[in-house]
Amino acid sequence: MELPFTKGLKSPPESLSDLGAIESLRVPGKEEFRELREQPTDPQAEQELINSIEQVYFSTDSFDIVKYELEKLPPVLNLQELEEYRDKLKQQQAAVSKKVADLILEKQPAYVKELERVTSLQTGLQLAAVICTNGRRHLNIAKEGFTQASLGLLANQRKRQLLIGLLKSLRTIKTLQRTDVRLSEMLEEEDYPGAIQLCLECQKAASTFKHYSCISELNSKLQDTLEQIEEQLDVALSKICKNFDINHYTKVQQAYRLLGKTQTAMDQLHMHFTQAIHNTVFQVVLGYVELCAGNTDTKFQKLQYKDLCTHVTPDSYIPCLADLCKALWEVMLSYYRTMEWHEKHDSEDTISASEGSNMMGTEETNFDRGYIKKKLEHGLTRIWQDVQLKVKTYLLGTDLSIFKYDDFIFVLDIISRLMQVGEEFCGSKSEVLQESIRKQSVNYFKNYHRTRLDELRMFLENETWELCPVKSNFSILQLHEFKFMEQSRSPSVSPSKQPASTSSKTVTLFEQYCSGGNPFEIQANHKDEETEDVLASNGYESDEQEKSAYQEYDSDSDVPEELKRDYVDEQTGDAPVKSVSRETLKSRKKSDYSLNKVNAPILTNTTLNVIRLVGKYMQMMNILKPIAFDVIHFMSQLFDYYLYAIYTFFGRNDSLESTGLGLSSSRLRTTLNRIQESLIDLEVSADPTSTLAAAEERKEKVPSPHLSHLVVLTSGDTLYGLAERVVATESLVFLAEQFEFLQPHLDAVMPAVKKPFLQQFYSQTVSTASELRKPIYWIVAGKAIDYEQMLLLMANVKWDVKEIMSQHNIYVDALLKEFEQFNRRLNEVSKRVWIPLPVSNILWEHCIRLANRTIVEGYANVKKCSNEGRALMQLDFQQFLMKLEKLTDIRPIPDKEFVETYIKAYYLTENDMERWIKEHREYSTKQLTNLVNVCLGSHINKKARQKLLAAIDDIDRPKR
Repeated sequence: MELPFTKGLKSPPESLSDLGAIESLRVPGKEEFRELREQPTDPQAEQELINSIEQVYFSTDSFDIVKYELEKLPPVLNLQELEEYRDKLKQQQAAVSKKVADLILEKQPAYVKELERVTSLQTGLQLAAVICTNGRRHLNIAKEGFTQASLGLLANQRKRQLLIGLLKSLRTIKTLQRTDVRLSEMLEEEDYPGAIQLCLECQKAASTFKHYSCISELNSKLQDTLEQIEEQLDVALSKICKNFDINHYTKVQQAYRLLGKTQTAMDQLHMHFTQAIHNTVFQVVLGYVELCAGNTDTKFQKLQYKDLCTHVTPDSYIPCLADLCKALWEVMLSYYRTMEWHEKHDSEDTISASEGSNMMGTEETNFDRGYIKKKLEHGLTRIWQDVQLKVKTYLLGTDLSIFKYDDFIFVLDIISRLMQVGEEFCGSKSEVLQESIRKQSVNYFKNYHRTRLDELRMFLENETWELCPVKSNFSILQLHEFKFMEQSRSPSVSPSKQPASTSSKTVTLFEQYCSGGNPFEIQANHKDEETEDVLASNGYESDEQEKSAYQEYDSDSDVPEELKRDYVDEQTGDAPVKSVSRETLKSRKKSDYSLNKVNAPILTNTTLNVIRLVGKYMQMMNILKPIAFDVIHFMSQLFDYYLYAIYTFFGRNDSLESTGLGLSSSRLRTTLNRIQESLIDLEVSADPTSTLAAAEERKEKVPSPHLSHLVVLTSGDTLYGLAERVVATESLVFLAEQFEFLQPHLDAVMPAVKKPFLQQFYSQTVSTASELRKPIYWIVAGKAIDYEQMLLLMANVKWDVKEIMSQHNIYVDALLKEFEQFNRRLNEVSKRVWIPLPVSNILWEHCIRLANRTIVEGYANVKKCSNEGRALMQLDFQQFLMKLEKLTDIRPIPDKEFVETYIKAYYLTENDMERWIKEHREYSTKQLTNLVNVCLGSHINKKARQKLLAAIDDIDRPKR
């Protein structure tokens, strides 16, 4: 229950001390408290008195109560009122005092207890003061005796350490300020990794001491220095493109690795290689253009590379091309060695990474390595394409048709080696260069081949078919044009300079020239170093032969005109460059017979010229395989024309085919017809009304050659030009043998889709060369023996004799004399020209065959014949065979059965005769008819005769 007193106190004092501010308030003593408690009180009345007290008396603010009461007095004082008011105040005071006394008594135990606690606290504070006093006294003793001196030492040591650190910092700052000098020295020494390492360390140190004002600008200066180092590093990287140095490149790569810019370095490297290719080719071509121009006019330097190439003169074209390829080789070799360096160091990095434990660094290294590898592999094709385009532009700048053959071949050789470099460089097939050089080569080769065909016709028309004196061991590989076939197949070396022996392992150009040298070095005097030793030394194998030859020939009257003509240039075949002295001509003429003994190949100057042309064609084909088909096609035309000329000169005789012997095979006739239709221009003059297409077609053809008037084929003393026929025919056979020898090489370079053409050429043309022997030597055989005289002698013989004769007829002796004379003439001819055994056998075979057929024809002319006459025929023929076998070694005698079967048919019965006629169609109708007529009356009647003649007519009808 709330006390009324408290209700009247709106802001009661917090402690009794606050009441001291009220001067009129007196704290009652114990007695008074007792009295107050003893006085009967009305709590409600007391509360009302307390409430009636003015609020100002409860204010905590100090104020003068007396003054306040005095100010309240009215102007006019009334004693009674004053006394009443005083009594009221006393009552109020008494109520308040009583209330205070009650409160004090109520809080008396707490007050006592608190007073005791304060007293205890005062005692504790006094004890603490004593302890603190003692502690201070002891601390003062310690300070004076120990602590002050020790702390002084520690302070001095700390100051010393600070000064040492400061000295170190000052020395570092001094070093940083002198870094520029050392960096310059390291850059001059091309120690880029050391310079970058030093610069990075200086940057780190500068950031550490950035609080010093003396190096406030050093960071920016070092950054500028680092950028300058990167610029010089980029210049050093560009030097790699032309002359790769492994130590130099290692430093550059280490420097970029320190910078953390290995990928950027690879991008820059490819840009430098591209720029190096452009600058290199431009400077090379510009140097030659200015050198040939004879002045230093700067107008050439302002030209584009494409336009600059058109100013290269023909004389400097090949040296410039060689230098161009040499310079490009250096760039490509540098790139190749760059790749080698990365492959080697990548493997080393892989091994070191596998041994390390920093997985994060390993992954980053592998990523950089993979990027570099892909970039380098991609750069191979890109660089090779740039090289091809530059060389193609150079090639298109000049018309190659103005060059001689050897110069053109040399250009092709250089381009071939460049394409070989490209294939080894990046595996590319050099499509750009191939297509460019192929078009120019085909056009050049067409014109060149046309000129060579015209020259071949001229040679054939002026050829007297005399032997060209070559050694017995002559081989086409001894000719300059075929040297490339004996040498290494590696196109890295010129066909004229390849080594004779090769190792089993193929060595690439980059492996061969990695340490030095250049595959495009021009051998200025390579032609002078290469000599041919194919001509016989005066044609003699010994001095005795030469002496006897000079005794036999004492004048040069018999020297053939062919040998008097200048020889064709052995190098080019384009123009005569050598003149043969009179002594040489005589010695070569005298050497003919000695050649017979050593069995030297039979060939002429024209044959040798064709072989040289074939060698040149093969050189071009070997150097530039994409035109292999065109070259082989032109080579086949050389052989075709030579074969056609030999046939036209010595083998064309329509009377041969009328004999029915089939001397010219169907394959040979087909070949000759094909050559005539495709290659021979039979028109004497051009028709002005002909179409353009026909005119173009005629340009691809060559007029038919004509035999030289110096060649006489009508003299019986020379066996109708047998020596010339042998030389011509056997030179063709020799040429065919050389084509057979070259077939594997041609087949190796021929495109697969064109191989059927090559196979057809060999099967239908080359293989038919030897077949020309029969028709050519048949003409000689047909004129060498007087077969007509023998028929006349046989016509005078009486065959219807009644007795068996023991003596043969005179026509046999006459025929044998003809053969003996033929044998002598043959021996005389063999003194001039060695007659090979196949030729000798063919001549004898033809003569014997013609003689036997003449004998059968003579027997077929007999009107009357008896059994004894038939026996005489057998006697004559056996006598002929017996004597003939002594003249020739041919066995068996050709057509022996042809005669004997015809003689024996006389004795056949009717039925056997009919069957015999049907089986032996090799006899002519006249011969069969005469056989039937001669047998009439002996053992065949007229009816049988009619039957047999009808059978003969049936056989002859299909022929008609």
